[in-house]
Amino acid sequence: MQELRISHRLIPRIATISAIGRPVTARHFWFDTLAFAIVAAFLVYISWGMSEMSAPILQLQQEPISLDTSNLPEYAMRTTLRMLIAVLAALVFTLIYATAAAKSRKAGQILIPMLNVLQSVPVLGFISFTVTGFIALFPGSMLGAECAAIFAIFTSQVWNMTFSLYQSLRTVPRDIDEVASSFRLSGWQKFWKMELPFAMPGLVWNTMISMSGGWFFVVASEAITVGNQKYILPGIGSYISVAIEQRDLGAIGWAIFAMTVVIALYDQFLFRPLVAWSAKFRYEMTAGDDVPRSWVLDLFGKSRFAKKLFAPVGWVSDMVTRVPLFKPSMAQYHITQSQARIFDYGWYALLVFAGVFAVWHVVMFLGTSVTLADIAEVLWLACLTLLRVMVLIIIASMIWVPLGVYIGLRPKLARVAQPVAQFLAAFPANLFFPVAVMLISHYRLTPDIWLSPLMILGTQWYILFNIIAGASTLPNDLREAARNFRVKGWLRWQRMIIPAIFPYYLTGAINAFGGAWNASIVAEVVTWGDTRYEAAGLGAYIANMTLAGDFPRTVLGVGVMSLAVVLSTRYFWQPLYVFAAKKLRFD
Repeated sequence: MQELRISHRLIPRIATISAIGRPVTARHFWFDTLAFAIVAAFLVYISWGMSEMSAPILQLQQEPISLDTSNLPEYAMRTTLRMLIAVLAALVFTLIYATAAAKSRKAGQILIPMLNVLQSVPVLGFISFTVTGFIALFPGSMLGAECAAIFAIFTSQVWNMTFSLYQSLRTVPRDIDEVASSFRLSGWQKFWKMELPFAMPGLVWNTMISMSGGWFFVVASEAITVGNQKYILPGIGSYISVAIEQRDLGAIGWAIFAMTVVIALYDQFLFRPLVAWSAKFRYEMTAGDDVPRSWVLDLFGKSRFAKKLFAPVGWVSDMVTRVPLFKPSMAQYHITQSQARIFDYGWYALLVFAGVFAVWHVVMFLGTSVTLADIAEVLWLACLTLLRVMVLIIIASMIWVPLGVYIGLRPKLARVAQPVAQFLAAFPANLFFPVAVMLISHYRLTPDIWLSPLMILGTQWYILFNIIAGASTLPNDLREAARNFRVKGWLRWQRMIIPAIFPYYLTGAINAFGGAWNASIVAEVVTWGDTRYEAAGLGAYIANMTLAGDFPRTVLGVGVMSLAVVLSTRYFWQPLYVFAAKKLRFD
């Protein structure tokens, strides 16, 4: 009787399982099919792109860029692949460089000034000195020119991502340090398990704007002209360059449409899943009202094929992050104050020696062909560009800080604004050349003034994206406390919003500042067919010297630009960074 009763009890369960078995299996079949199709398409795309990149370099002369719209899909895929490779390289560089600078005070004294210098070096400056080396590295292959283009795009993406991670690691809450000490985590485990997750939301948003920043310089990256050397790679940037040269407004319109489609695709398949995934790392005590969602993330989460495919990756990453590397030693090393002072003096002396040695080599290189009059001219042009940059940063901050806070505090609005801002940030300044030329010609405007807005078109979005990232990571419990205590108006900004977004604003403002200097090379010289307008400034000077192949004067212009950015960062932005790291952090 007992056996019969047990069997009778099992019958409903078996029937339920069999009843729901077919629908669940069918649903999983479609999830698996769609996930497999996405993965397979991506692998085919990568293999096709790699084969095209390694084609003979003579193919560039045999197949010149055509404005036929049927070529745009191929050009778009080539450009997107370059940008994806560049952003992956930028992520690896960011994890290593920013961590070393944030973790070691001595390393930071070298790495952060170097980062400021590298950020200030324009894309054309990198192209001028690297394209020949890359071509020589892969003789007879298109891979050399492809590497030069990827490296140029990399330099337009990486500095913003590095500053973002550095800022986050410098403002990690003390609670995280206490938890890591309580669980006796090694430095390696603490970074992967606690510090990097804390920095992930800001890093994802800055990766988005860096991707868009690569679009801003895609014309200079794909249509490379240095002296007598000219390499025009298949891509949207080259397509835009030819369209501007031929004054074809229709082709420019099709290029804008292709960019829109590409941005929408990688927003859906890459960045929206990353934003939804990084939302779980928000530093808060209570759950948010609206959690970001992504259909791609949901699809791969429900697909058994995707789980099996990526299971080894998850297992390896889990094992790697558990390795107890850089574990604090139990031994205590006591260093007296006098010993520490001697070590600091020796370190600073080494830095001064390295700086003097580098300056001496630059002076020896320039001394053969650069006169004092050239130096005076470049310094004056640098002052003009600096004035433009500072005015534009102030105007952009007044516009985008309140708007970014408004968007960041409303996740639904942020999901709508994200692809729109990506699209606007991706617009190369070259696309506005026809409008700028027509307005200046028609109204007889002064180029020195009315070409200036072109400098901030691409870099202002660094401020907006970072403000949105800072506002979106504001802990939900603080928002609830502000609502409960009816904290409104200026008091709410003073006590809650400004402390939360200020470190993010600094990251955005520093990158906008350096990016505006970089963009001056594109914005201070405008051409549309045979019409050319030029604004007096350091950017126009570097562009002209690069085009003429005058390397000593190109080095002079790039060096002065780097010096201007470094001094501004050292005596203005860096003190604000220190203030934010000490005073504005969640503890």
